[in-house]
Amino acid sequence: MGMLLPIVLFGVIFYFLILRPQKKRQKQQQDMLNSITRGDQVVTAGGFYGTVREVKDDSFILEIAEGVKVRILKGSISGKRTSAEIPQPELPADS
Repeated sequence: MGMLLPIVLFGVIFYFLILRPQKKRQKQQQDMLNSITRGDQVVTAGGFYGTVREVKDDSFILEIAEGVKVRILKGSISGKRTSAEIPQPELPADS
């Protein structure tokens, strides 16, 4: 019985410090991927910013520059940009 208690304690600590947070992050990532629709601004794992032009079963068609479209897997999306994060062009100052 004395040998079983440290093993059980190690298992509980392992669950709460490693497995549980990892599952939570995976669920957040999957929810974010499911919420992406046409016209959303996203960031790929490679660091490219793009606009989603088409959503397919396992991939997206992104426009990364004017007239440049690429097809990437859904797992390659690392984040979705909100309108507050997108830089707005500066207007020239009237002097």
